Amino acid sequence: MEDVTRDELRRRLGEPGLVVLDVRSPEEYSGATGAPCDPRQGRIAGAKHLDLQELMTLTAEQIRERLPHGAEVVAYCHSGSRSSLAVQLLVAAGIEARNYPGSWHEWSRDESLPSETG
Repeated sequence: MEDVTRDELRRRLGEPGLVVLDVRSPEEYSGATGAPCDPRQGRIAGAKHLDLQELMTLTAEQIRERLPHGAEVVAYCHSGSRSSLAVQLLVAAGIEARNYPGSWHEWSRDESLPSETG
């Protein structure tokens, strides 16, 4: 599947059946820590969290149990590397998934894009 662009994700945020999945560490997800090159810390508003380190330990069945049945997943991380691996794992588990390669590094630079912390 094709990667997701920032503009597509912006348009589709909140769409029923779309799950935005942050695969960074819990500290990055909450905004407690992050890359110093990013002007904002936190996550894309409404994003769910599943750390890639945990995702790699789950069976396909366990992965499917963590996500709504029939959902389309857009995965992101800081720069698109971890999320690319996450998408491979999700697709192997039978989940429709795409990568947002710009990830938080790109999203955090545009203050008009919704984000949250905590």
